[in-house]
Amino acid sequence: MKELKRGFTTGSCAALGAKVASCMALFGRVPYGISIVTPAGVRYSPEYRIAEDGFCEVVKDAGDDPDVTDGITIRAGVRLIPSDMPGIRVTIDGGRGVGRVTKAGLDQPPGEAAINTVPRRMIEENVREIADKADFSGTIAVIIEATGGEKIAERTFNPRLGITGGISILGTTGIVEPMSDSALIDTIRVEIHQRRVLGEKRLFLAFGNYGQEFLKRDFGLDLDAAVKCSNFIKDALLIAWEEGYKELILVGHLGKIVKVAGGFSNTHSKYGDCRMEILTAALVRSGIPVEITDLRMLLSMNTTEEAADFLAEKGFLAKVAEVLKEEIKETIGIWAPELRVEILIYTLGQGLIGEYK
Repeated sequence: MKELKRGFTTGSCAALGAKVASCMALFGRVPYGISIVTPAGVRYSPEYRIAEDGFCEVVKDAGDDPDVTDGITIRAGVRLIPSDMPGIRVTIDGGRGVGRVTKAGLDQPPGEAAINTVPRRMIEENVREIADKADFSGTIAVIIEATGGEKIAERTFNPRLGITGGISILGTTGIVEPMSDSALIDTIRVEIHQRRVLGEKRLFLAFGNYGQEFLKRDFGLDLDAAVKCSNFIKDALLIAWEEGYKELILVGHLGKIVKVAGGFSNTHSKYGDCRMEILTAALVRSGIPVEITDLRMLLSMNTTEEAADFLAEKGFLAKVAEVLKEEIKETIGIWAPELRVEILIYTLGQGLIGEYK
């Protein structure tokens, strides 16, 4: 198998750009082979260009990771404010294409540019290195921009998190690990933490926006108000538990949530299916007298929508849903024992199934 190529974060791009821009501002030139060392200890020395306005431009290479910001141009500029007083002060702000924080609970406080702590530290360390060599005293004001960041941010979680106007400058190691799920899990963690900081006592968790229009229209459930866990159900529940949540509402389409009844910690199809087997076992455990031909029919079905319609026609669906909910609660009880969970299961054809408070 081909070894996947690692990439570098927007934070690494910003730090390298700020270092180059500082060299130009303080020395009028950039030394050959200029580089930075990422927090992971990997040296980063990409190609760059100096724009007409003096900004250094670095194109992000995410390697083999399907990163939405792959190929974006990160721009860094500096403004020197000399002082007779000894010492160096570095300020960092975001310009065009870099988002601004509007809600509490994120890495940066409201009003600040969405440039996270580790990238800020990388930028400051590299700018100070150049300023020390130039024996500069005063303030170096760094501006970070992201070309097209406003549009790219629409494809990220930033609008949901309360970050407006562009992307975030991110990275804890400076390295992008290819095909990693960690970035999405980190985003789920940030959003759950933010809800906790804002004082929410009970978490509303959903797998995604599937069924959004139907749930809002018929049942008044707005999935925009829920934290989306995608396939990472166990990770999300553990994060909620770690954040101190005691109560949680979990809503999901039968096709996803049935896997939790079977103990799946990740509901992606690459980890297995068994949806019909779990449904059939739930029907058996419900205690409903059932013909063997009905069990065989259920096992042979292709979709959970089809299966739910079949169970509803037979009068089995409500009881099966109750069995599934109890099994889901048992699974969650193993993962996060202190969480009290209300389970809402739906299909597009049958609506919410089972009994609800």
